[in-house]
Amino acid sequence: MAKRNLLLLALMALASSIAAASVTTSTRKLMFLVQPQPNQLTYHNGAVLHGDIPISVLWYGGFTAAQKAIVSDFLLSLSAAPGASPAPSVSQWWSSIHQLYLSKAAAVGKNGEHGAGATKAARVVLSDQVSDEACSLGKSLKLSQLPALAAKARPANGGIALVLTAQDVGVEGFCMSRCGQHGTMDAKSGTAYVWAGNPATQCAGQCAWPFHQPASGPQTPPLAAPNGDVGMDGLIINVASMVAGAVTNPFGDGFYQGEREAPLEAATACPGVYGKGAYPGYAGQLLVDGATGASYNAHGAHGRKYLLPALFDPATSACSTLV
Repeated sequence: MAKRNLLLLALMALASSIAAASVTTSTRKLMFLVQPQPNQLTYHNGAVLHGDIPISVLWYGGFTAAQKAIVSDFLLSLSAAPGASPAPSVSQWWSSIHQLYLSKAAAVGKNGEHGAGATKAARVVLSDQVSDEACSLGKSLKLSQLPALAAKARPANGGIALVLTAQDVGVEGFCMSRCGQHGTMDAKSGTAYVWAGNPATQCAGQCAWPFHQPASGPQTPPLAAPNGDVGMDGLIINVASMVAGAVTNPFGDGFYQGEREAPLEAATACPGVYGKGAYPGYAGQLLVDGATGASYNAHGAHGRKYLLPALFDPATSACSTLV
C-alpha cells in the first residue's frame, strides 16, 4: 500500500511539473517577438496614403491641455523639416515609412487612384481638432461606433481622422485584445480613421508598457515616461503604430502579412521592439534623458522626446529601429 501511495505521489508530481512547463511555454510564446512567417509582409497592390495627409483629431472625453500638447507636438514632429530636431528624430521614423513602404508602392504603379504616382514623400498636416468632452455617445463604446465618432473630426479627403478616448472611456476589446485600431471611413475619398485610448487607469500594463509594469510575462522595472505621463506616452506608441498601418494599409489591400481581417502591418509586426537587442520584457537599448532619467528613442518638436515602435523591413524581414 505504501509503495502504491509513493507511486501515486510520484505520478502526481510528474503531472504537475508537465502542466507547469506547458503553462510557461504558452506564456513565453505569447511574449515572443513575431518571427518571419512563410507568408511575408508584402504589398497587395492596393491604395496607400501619400502626398499631404491631413490628420483631424477628435478628443473624446476629458484631456488636459498638457495631454493634448503631447499628441499635437508628436503629429507636428512627423513631417518636421530636416534638422528641426536632433537625431534620431520623429521625422526620421516617418521617413522610414516612405522608404520601406510608400516608395515601393509608387514604383509598382498599381496602387490605385489614391496611390498612383505616390513618388512625393508623404507629409502629415495637422488639420483640425474637435473636442467631445461630454462623451455624446456614452462612455462604453462599440467598435461599430468608431466611424461615426471619426466623422465628427471632419477629416479631409485623403486624410485620417484620429479618435482619442480618455482614460475613463471604455471601448469594445480595449485592453483585452487591442490598444488601438485603424479602419476605412470612405475608400472613394481615400479617408481612413485611427483610434487609440488612454490606458492609464484601465490597462497600463498592456497598453503603456514599457512605462508600466507588464500585466504578464517577464517582470522588469518600468521605464520613466519621456513626457511624464504614463498613459499618454503609451498612447503615443499606439497612435504611431496605428498611423503607420493606416498609411501603408488604409483599405485592407496595401502592405500586410497574414490574414486580411487580422493583419500584421508596418509596426504591429514588431511588437515590443523599440531599440536594438530587444527581447520579451526588454524594450531594447534606448536613449536616457540625463535630467529626468526618462527613456526614449526619438526627438520631436518643442524639445519633446518620444518612444516609437520599430518598423518591419520587408526587404530584410527584420525590425528596423531608430537606436
